[in-house]
Order: sequence, then C-alpha cells, then structure tokens
Amino acid sequence: MKRDHHSGGRREGVGEVLARLNDLRFGPLDLMPRATLAEKLIELALAGPPPGANEAIERLRELQGGLAGVDTRDAKVVVLGGGSGLSNIVGGDSRSDMWPASPFMGLKEIFPHTTSIVSIADDGGSTGELIRQFPLIALGDIRHVLLSSVQMRELRNRYGIRDGAARRIAGVLHRLINHRFEARPASPESLLDAAGVNLAGTPLAMAHGILELLELLFTHKELSKSLDTPHCLGNLLVASAIFRAAASQSAREIMGEHIVAGVRALASLIGARAGAVLPCSVTPAQLKVLYNNGVLVTGEYKSSVARRGYPVDRVFLEFASEPEIPAEVMRRIDEADIIVLAPGSTYTSIVPVLQAPGIADAIRRNKGALKILVANLWVQRGETDLVYDDPARRYHVSDLISAYNRNIPGGVGGLFRQVMVLGLQRIPGDVIQNYAVEKKTPIYLDRANVSAMGFEPVEAMIFSQEALHARNVIQHDPASMALTVKTLWAIKDYCNRDDCAEWRDLPLTYSDKKPIVRRDGATPYARMREAGARLGGLDMNEAMRDAFTRLLWNHRDIPLDHLDLINGAVFIDKADWRRSQDWDNVLSFYDPQDGIVKLRSDIEANPLRFEVGLLVAIGESLLGNYAAKKWVAPLNGGGDCFGKVYNLQLCPPDERRCYLSEVELHDYLTLVRMCRSDSDDFLYRRVIGGSRAFTPPGLMFGLTYAWYIDNRFASHIEYKMSIMKMEITDLIPEQLSLLFFRRALVEFFRRCVFRCELSTYTGIRREHGRGGAVING
Repeated sequence: MKRDHHSGGRREGVGEVLARLNDLRFGPLDLMPRATLAEKLIELALAGPPPGANEAIERLRELQGGLAGVDTRDAKVVVLGGGSGLSNIVGGDSRSDMWPASPFMGLKEIFPHTTSIVSIADDGGSTGELIRQFPLIALGDIRHVLLSSVQMRELRNRYGIRDGAARRIAGVLHRLINHRFEARPASPESLLDAAGVNLAGTPLAMAHGILELLELLFTHKELSKSLDTPHCLGNLLVASAIFRAAASQSAREIMGEHIVAGVRALASLIGARAGAVLPCSVTPAQLKVLYNNGVLVTGEYKSSVARRGYPVDRVFLEFASEPEIPAEVMRRIDEADIIVLAPGSTYTSIVPVLQAPGIADAIRRNKGALKILVANLWVQRGETDLVYDDPARRYHVSDLISAYNRNIPGGVGGLFRQVMVLGLQRIPGDVIQNYAVEKKTPIYLDRANVSAMGFEPVEAMIFSQEALHARNVIQHDPASMALTVKTLWAIKDYCNRDDCAEWRDLPLTYSDKKPIVRRDGATPYARMREAGARLGGLDMNEAMRDAFTRLLWNHRDIPLDHLDLINGAVFIDKADWRRSQDWDNVLSFYDPQDGIVKLRSDIEANPLRFEVGLLVAIGESLLGNYAAKKWVAPLNGGGDCFGKVYNLQLCPPDERRCYLSEVELHDYLTLVRMCRSDSDDFLYRRVIGGSRAFTPPGLMFGLTYAWYIDNRFASHIEYKMSIMKMEITDLIPEQLSLLFFRRALVEFFRRCVFRCELSTYTGIRREHGRGGAVING
C-alpha cells in the first residue's frame, strides 16, 4: 500500500521532506546528477526527476511540487548590475527581436517585488550623446532595464487589460523604446510612424502619457536639440520624463530627485512597478580603467573596444561632484530578502554600482538576505581575456571573484555567498567550438578554488535551451535563472553550509571606501561646452573644428589645456607639403613658429589616419617651441664614420612656451635616451649607430601621446612597449634597463602629461611630487 506522507491533510514542507529523504542511506536525491544538495534540487526544479515509476521517483516528484509551491509573492529581491546581463535575468533581453514573443518571464514574474539598481557608467552610442548634450547620468542601461521590468500584473492592475492585450502592448513598447533614428524627425507623429508604432492599441492613459513625453521632446527649448543627432528613442523618453519631473526649461536645474521621479513615472506609465528601476547614483560619473602596464584611460565604451593587450588591473568610478545615492536605493537593499549580483561586463557592470559610496556596505549590513553572484558566461575581450597575475592561462570563476575583490571598496566579503555558474556539460562541443572561432571562450568553474575562498559554487543548467536549439546561442535563460533563485530561496533555511569553507580574507588592493570626485566638478556636458568655447577661438574651418570636437569627445583623457599652445589647424595640399619625411611617414605636425597644426590634405579621406595625425600633432604641441635648433653631425674616428650624432639645443627657459616644466622636460629627454651636455645644460645629444632607425624626441612625444590615448594609433610605439609583455630575466641586463625606461615613460605620460596621480585612485603614495617621473631607480 502506498504510504501517506501527509498528516491530517497537511502537505509537508520542503524542509520536512528533505529531512526524511536525507535520513535514508541511499535516498531518492542520489538519483539526481550534480555534486551538492543545492545543485541536485535546482536540477529537480528545472528538469524534473529521472524517468521511472517507483517510490523514489514519486518522492522526487513530491519534492518538485513542494519547490514549485513555495510562495514568493512577498519576497523582496534586489538585483544589481548593468546592461543586457541585468535586464536579461530580470525579464529577458528587451533589446532582442525575440523579446516580444515572451515578455513576461524572469525574476519579475516569480518575484513581483524585484528592484534593479543600475550602473550609470555607460557612455557609448545614444547614451554618450545624451551625456554630452545634457548634465545627466547615463540613461541607456536604465532604459534597457525599464522595458524588461514591464509586468503582466502591473498592466492588469493599472490598466485593466487581459493577458493577450498585455503581450500586444509589450510588442508596441518594444518597437517604441528600441527605435533608433538618424535624421531629425518632423513631428511626434512621424517619429511614431517611423518606429512602426500605433498607440491606438494601447490603453488611453498610456498613449496619452507617451504622447506628452514625445511632445516635450519637440517643444522643450533645450531637449529639442537632442533630435538633431541620432538617438535611441527610449533614451529620449527617459530624458523627457526627467525634464517633465523637473518642470524646468534649463537642464542645469535638474536635481537628483527629478531623475528618480522621472524614472519612476516612466516605469509606472509603461507597466513596470514604480520604483522597479533605480540608478545607483544620480550624480554623473565616468569609468576610468587602469591596465597593468600603467596606462589609465577614461570611458566604458573606450575600454570595451580597446585592444591594449594587457590585463585590466583596476577600474574606478569618477564622479563629477560629491556623489548622491538615492535614499530609496539604500532602503531597498536594507529590506531585501534576496540580493543578486547580475552577470555582465566584469569591470563595467557590477563594479561601478558597488563603487557608489555606501552600496557595498549596505549589502554587507543585510545579514539575513540570500546573496548570490551570477558568474558571467564568457570571457570578454578587453576585460577578462587576460588574467591579471598570469596572462598566459585561461580565465576561471576564481579570477572573476578576485577581480571583484580588487575593485570593490572593502573587497567581496559579505557581498555574496553562493556563486551561480552555468553548467557546460550538456552543451554540445561543436557549439563551444563555434564560439571559439569567434574568439569567445567560457569562464571555467574551478570548484576547489572557489570553495577554498569561502564561497559555495552552484553549477546549474541556467542557459536557454530554446536559444541553443534554434540559434546555437548560449545565454542565460530568464525563466531558468528565476527558478534557480526560487529554489535557493526555498532551501536557504534548511541547507546547512557548515561544510563550506569559512570566508577567507583575500588581499585587498582597493580598501579606500571614499568616492573619487573630480577636482573641477566638470560633467562630460560641462567639459564639452568648454571645449566648444576653446575651439571657437582657434583659426580653423568648421570641418576641422568638428573633427577636433569628435576627438575630444572620443578621448576624454585629453585635458583641455592641451590646446593652450595651438592657434589653429589647416590642411596643406600635397604639392605644397614641405616637411621632411626623413624620419617618418606621419603626415601631420605642429609648427611652433605659428602655433598651427598642419596636416597633409590627402589624409582627410582616411578617418583613422586623420585621427592619428591630429593626436600626434596635439602631442607635439605640448613641447611648444622647446627646440631652438636641431641638427645631425657625422660621428667620425680614425678616418671612418661610425654613425651620427643627433643634437638638440633647447630654447632658453625665458623664451620657451612648453606644457612641461623645466624638470619634466629634462626627465622626458632622459627617458628617450638624450644625454645632456656637461658643458651646456640646454644641449642634448644622442648617438645614432650606423644606419639604425631613430625617432626624434618631438615626434616620439607625439607618437607616444597617440599610443597612450589608444594603442591602435601608434604601432611603432606599441612595438617598443611590447617588452613589458615579455618574461624578463637577469641574463641580459640591457633588457632590464629597457624595461625600466619603458615603464618610466608610461608613468611620465600618465603623471606629467595627463596629470593622473595613481594615489588619487588607489591610495598609493608617491615619494616624489610634480617634478617628474622617477628615472634614476
């Protein structure tokens, strides 16, 4: 007779069933694959019990039903991150063309009280244009997550619509918010037509609210200027909602409370829960990336397209002013039952959120919450394609944790306990091979190392089977992710984690919890306004002025005072080009006689070479009129010529116009192997042996300047710097000397040219001041 495991009609709880099954020497759970109890239960929730019809299988089905029946309606979930990784686990990737087919899935459906705390570090595409045009935070990730947060129940409760209509409305919103335009639209109606959107199919109140926001885009004095540049319409709707909340004609009057109110209002309008999406900060900020070769560059987008060839050491979120964190962000974290760190770009999604002051500490203070880190699926080029301490080996989950530990104030202690990892065992090998052809490789689970750190690896089948079978694509599946979190939530009070190692303190390299704030308080918007004013006073045509403007926007590491010695810029016809090309084929230079940047006209048709030419010339301009005279003399002895001597006579200090100080100029010339004369402090020489190639110091400065900004622009310097990637031994002392000079040159450019002291970002203290780089180590 079948045994009754119910008492008085009461269904046993998950814990009771688990306790009874675990009392057996060989229990039904042993039939489930996977290593740990949590992994077995997740497998059961996702795939069900093995086939069969015996009591053990029946008990597993009973347990599966218990897991499915756990009430999550009142559980409060906070998810932190940015971009597609965050939006995907919350409610599916809302940028995908597939999203309208299944818009109501993910954490938001199983956990209705889900709040997303979103990164504000994005600066590419339409988002970048907006922060260039207005003193706003980055809105692209917010827009993305807002659409993913639209819920069936919110549409039903707010607008009284049924399920079928809700799906149609989600499709309309998808077309509206993801629409991109290239040319200025004539009217709100033409914009809707171009997007393929008919608001007649939406609730009247929703249609009215959307039209109000669109009208404001066309009628607001400042906001309407955004229509002149290509944009994603969803970003403009978020901006319009913020301007509407501010009820002001001036963008400079927008405050943090208006940003939060605008995002809340738009969420409510489109059928997401008010407060479902919050920015991690309402203060404009930008990301700075430090590579382990010493180069420090600015911008999330720039870091994503860079091919530096060196591992990322650390990243820093630099705020334009003292950062303001919305009070609601802290309250939601304090009240959370579940906290999830979403997958995404390692250095540009989670880290910027947790560098917003107070957020990491708030997570640590919440002792009762279930805390989960969702590991990324793939190595990301430019970020995790090289391991910090060993660039030759492949990337593991423990490397991911170590990267977070290096970059999050106070480290990763108390931020998460479980690490959710995609199980690769059931993914066909040919699919992995196809990704490898595209230079994508998985982040591998090194279970023993992760456990030794004090974390519990949870390997699960959390990828989309549908995407795998239909498109051979591997990505996190929102429904599977939500069920996995639900299972961990169901068993969190039962599972005894005493077998998991205690948290082991990892070495901290970023322990300072004080935010990094710009000294000048400039937002990207303010910087570009000043740039426009500076360029307006220079002698150049509009096309050249536009090129300089694009350059200063794309490369925000260029201080605006790097333009101080430039009076203008001009193209010179090839037939009139008189500059000697004995040393190079760079078709641009800075002329210290008149302060004009001169470019040969034929490079204008090649955008990359044009950009390189501008950067090299701007770099050269920083030396100003440092050289009074340059000449080459033969090096003779015993009737033979052994080479040449390059001579450089400096302009006297009282006549010199130069960005560098006297000490800095000397340091630079020493770093490029120029030797100061014993008899004349302003004369420098260098011996050039035989027919060996030589790069004069002025050109070397311009090329190194371009390389530091973006190493793709100066392969000659990239070749010289490649010694920093080599394994150096003491067998050849010259290698050590050369390595020292290369590292010192990078430090010189970071500190003396781009005025970036590492102590500002890392707390590292230097013994020397602004006098120049250390060159006598």
